[in-house]
Amino acid sequence: MTIWRSPIRLAFCGTLAAAMFWLLIPFAATAEVSVAHKVTAVEARLISAEDAVSAEAQTLSAGLDLNLADGWKTYWRSPGEVGIPPQIDWSGSTNVAGVDFLWPAPERFTAFGIENFGYHDEVVFPLQITLKDPGEPVELRANVKLLTCSAVCVPQDFDLALSLPQGNSIDQVSANRIGAFLARVPAEGGAAGVTAATSHINDDFTRLTIEIAATTAFKTPDVFPEIGDGNTLGKPDIRLGASGRTLWAEFPILAYMADTDAPPRVTVTDGPDHALTVTPDRATTAPTPPFSIDRVVPGIDQVIWIAIIAFLGGLILNAMPCVLPVLSIKLSSALKSEGRGNAQVRAGFLAAAAGVMVFMWALAAVLFALQKIGVAVGWGLQFQSPTFLVLMLLILGLFTANLFGLFEFSLPAALTTRLMKAGGTAGYGADFATGFFGAVMATPCSAPFLGTAIAFALAGRVIDIAVVFTFLGLGLASPYLLVAIVPNVVRFVPKPGRWMIALKAGLGILLMGTAAWLFYVLLGVAGSRAALTVASLGAVMLFIAASPWVPRSLRWPFGLALAALAVAAAPFLATPAAPDAQAGKIAWVTFDRGDIARRVSRGEVVFVDVTADWCLTCKANKALVLERDPVLSALNSSGVTPMLADWTRPDDAITRFLETNNRYGIPFNAVYGPSAPEGITLSEILSTQDVLAALHAARPGAAQATLIEDDVKVSRFGNTLEQSAD
Repeated sequence: MTIWRSPIRLAFCGTLAAAMFWLLIPFAATAEVSVAHKVTAVEARLISAEDAVSAEAQTLSAGLDLNLADGWKTYWRSPGEVGIPPQIDWSGSTNVAGVDFLWPAPERFTAFGIENFGYHDEVVFPLQITLKDPGEPVELRANVKLLTCSAVCVPQDFDLALSLPQGNSIDQVSANRIGAFLARVPAEGGAAGVTAATSHINDDFTRLTIEIAATTAFKTPDVFPEIGDGNTLGKPDIRLGASGRTLWAEFPILAYMADTDAPPRVTVTDGPDHALTVTPDRATTAPTPPFSIDRVVPGIDQVIWIAIIAFLGGLILNAMPCVLPVLSIKLSSALKSEGRGNAQVRAGFLAAAAGVMVFMWALAAVLFALQKIGVAVGWGLQFQSPTFLVLMLLILGLFTANLFGLFEFSLPAALTTRLMKAGGTAGYGADFATGFFGAVMATPCSAPFLGTAIAFALAGRVIDIAVVFTFLGLGLASPYLLVAIVPNVVRFVPKPGRWMIALKAGLGILLMGTAAWLFYVLLGVAGSRAALTVASLGAVMLFIAASPWVPRSLRWPFGLALAALAVAAAPFLATPAAPDAQAGKIAWVTFDRGDIARRVSRGEVVFVDVTADWCLTCKANKALVLERDPVLSALNSSGVTPMLADWTRPDDAITRFLETNNRYGIPFNAVYGPSAPEGITLSEILSTQDVLAALHAARPGAAQATLIEDDVKVSRFGNTLEQSAD
């Protein structure tokens, strides 16, 4: 297809004007239009301004006339994230040297959270036909490939034919119809009335900013950038300045091909009668918006409500799958309290609660800082870092070895004396560390209410972040605070005895299991080479810490040196393997945001599971719900596509998908289908009933299923649709 330019449009207008001139000449004419192609979604025909080819005529004005059924649409030349523009093969025509296909200004459609551009109700694509032999008869033979979409998408593949003999007659109705849609083709060059246009894509290819200055004021504009195949944009933020003569727009870039060098081409529509297309100059910095938009500040009642939700989310975290390592640490803390007075017990558990709160406040500060510099943030994202995983693995290894009695932690005598004087027989540093580390190990889990609270915090102000993470920490620290309020509960712990040895070994086994899980996560994040290197260095570190042949004065220096080497080596040696979506009982397909819409448009139901190796709640959902019947059979059934989004390692596409759904943590599960194009979001903790209900609610209705069968069975365009869309 040839993209029109201004000279072509001028020639087209001249041809159409010449045809309209013959309206002044009295004659009897029979309108020449092709036999219509009629299906449920669309009625299509070729029309021509001329009913015949006049002597010496070099061009003809024609159009592809589409009348779309109610609720159906078709696509523009740049369809958006999914969709296919109309394609026409003219090879069967006679006396045709070339055909220029013109594009009226599009409209914006939103489905599946995806922006698409096209037409509804009716559209005529003006055609500028150049003849091989001027003045000779013409046979137009068009093979049209067209994608029509409603709740489902149906590809169309049909032929149209139109014969024009020699003569001097025109079709007034067709000429008027072609002229009306020709007027909707965006102006270019001087006719566009643009005095300046710039565009800027930021360094991490996540934002496109455009500024256009025009002689005519904009009123209610929409903006449609074209930045090359494979690049997709979200919904724009559009602002007007200079009394409407300056247009500023910013687009989130959802997918960007790194090898795209062509400058963006921008079409602006402003009502049915004003449209223009311009190629902006590239700017080194993003154009400044004409004004800032104040964020809507939530009321005190909303803040109180979200604080309650955050507290409940933190409280429930104590009962999540990640509770095993946390429980081990808490039980160890309870054992240490034996022999202390009420004041010391209270102070010790308050210190543990303080550890939880300090971690939550530190996490809130880090997330806020990262958010301000434009880094994607979320709950549990630290587990995507090899450095963080190695630190946690080494600490857990030391704790485990300590519980098994391989060595005892000992501080310098001077520091021990100071702690004893400051806080009693043991000091409270270990209690604080217990709470702090327990909070760290709770972050791989999500819980009901947690997603809502985190989304509110990370999308809000600094005060919102502070409130949410404070009450989240209070919920997580509730067991410590309860003991601090009622210290006598520790008296229910049995008196010291041989049972403590068995319990200590049991706790060691729990921590060993957690260390093994962290090693498994490290394998997925950094690869086997890095994980085995870290394991080897960690083993040597533990050997030195427990070895009676190594002097005590050398254990800490050697141990710290090996730990530093392991932390430094992990990211350097990281070679993560690609995730295997086919592994397991479920026939997963790899996550592709655009593929959700493509599959739903074919009548499929898509179950999206955003998961990670470090997400313990995700693992529990998989083991207890997804890989058990009847959900397992439902996900593997015909017409259902399970789609796996593996977020073990950083993935910008998954991060942006979560952000568009106002989520900043996982697990995240949603079901899309013909009856649920915007998706049905499920709770963090899955249940069999909820998953099955969502799959049932999203499936196509009986009427849609019949429509697909009636229209698709005669289509030869299905394979082309899949190949082009993919």
